[in-house]
Parts: sequence; structure tokens; C-alpha cells
Amino acid sequence: MLRVKKMLAFGMCGMGMVAFMFLGVAQAGFEDFFKGVKDVFTQSGDLSDSDITAGLKEALSVGTGNAVAEVGRVGGYLDNLQIRIPLPGGVEKAEKLLRLAGYGSQVDAFSQSMNRAAEAAAPHAKELFWQAIREMSIDDARQILGGGETAATDYFKSKTSGKLQEIFTPIVHDSLAEVGATRYFQDLNGKLKTLPFGESMGFDLDSYVTDGALDGLFYVVGEEERKIRRNPAARTTDLLKKVFSSGK
Repeated sequence: MLRVKKMLAFGMCGMGMVAFMFLGVAQAGFEDFFKGVKDVFTQSGDLSDSDITAGLKEALSVGTGNAVAEVGRVGGYLDNLQIRIPLPGGVEKAEKLLRLAGYGSQVDAFSQSMNRAAEAAAPHAKELFWQAIREMSIDDARQILGGGETAATDYFKSKTSGKLQEIFTPIVHDSLAEVGATRYFQDLNGKLKTLPFGESMGFDLDSYVTDGALDGLFYVVGEEERKIRRNPAARTTDLLKKVFSSGK
């Protein structure tokens, strides 16, 4: 009985430290989470598969939440050159010509409105990411911990891409109309036809922006993950050996 009580006390202590660590994660994100994990390992010994999986899930919940918040704010796409949705091919090729013809403000408005639509859709990804995290098995966690630089991001892509496409498309469609992108698109398309060497942009604007929104979202999620795996300041050697080698 005494031994059982000690084991229960030890387990409660370990889980208490994990819970305490998770409170800090809510503000700090991936990097501080993995710094905090070291303390749990060194103070309470090796964690079980269940504990490691729970910790990874918490880190991924915070990391994806941070990524969604980053791209879902005003300027999340437009102000980030890495994920900004570029002008479609037809407009991009004729951009200089359009600006010389006095249509620069329409070009800028079109670019901004596309990215605003992506920013409006992005927050709807969080619940799908968290659902994928809830459904993550111990084997999934092991593969992520022992995988490549974007193993977690690849996991999210495989689990959520199709559904995200379904959810984003109507939101993007409505947002494009609301922020004026559809009107700007039609206007520029008409202008292109009147210019020398101009040609129609015959393509699906909804799909173009939706694809760009998803590409940008997964890019930012991947960058969050790379911080853990690449940046020495975000982790320690002991932590790497303990956590990431645990999946190999």
C-alpha cells in the first residue's frame, strides 16, 4: 500500500509539473515549451509515452494557435512577403503596363483585397488543427518527434488539407465579394483587354486565393516547427536527445 501511495504521489507530482508547464506554453509557444520540458524530464525522470504525447499535443495546440493568429490578423498575409498572395499571372505580367496606364490604385486594391480575404478565412483553421491533434495517436506522436523538420506540419496537411479547402472556399468567396476583390478583378480584367498585348485572366479567383491562403498557413506552421528543430536557443542538447530521439 505504501508503495502504491508513493507511486500515486510521484505521478501526481509529475503531472502537476506538466500542467504548470502548460500554463507557460499558452503565452510562450513552441520554443519555451521545449525548454520547459527539460525541467520535467530532469525533475521527474523519464515520462511515459502518454505523458510525452500529451506534452506534444499541448505544444502543437499552442503552436498552431499562434500560427493561425499570426496569419489571421489584419496584415497577416499582406504584410508578410513570404506568404503574401501575389497578383495572378495575367495581372502580374501586365502590372507595369497597368500602372503606366493609370490603374495602379486598382492593382494595389486588388492585391490587398485578395490577402484580406485570406486573413478572414485563416481563423477557421484552428478547430480543424485541434481536432487533428486530439485524434493523434502515440504512434503519430513518435513519428513526429522522430521525423523531419516539418513532420508535424506534414501530419496536419495529411489530416486537414481536404477539409480546409472545403471550409475556406465559401469563406474566401464571400470575403472576396465583401472586400471588393471580385469587383477589382472584373475591373482589371476588363482593363487588360483594352491594353496592347493585354489578355483576359480567365481563371477561378476563389480557388486561386484559397490555395494561396492554405499555402501561406502551412508555411507559417512549418516555420513554427522549424524553430524547435533548428534553433539552438529554442532547446538544449539534453532535451533534443530526450524528446526527439525518443521517436527513433
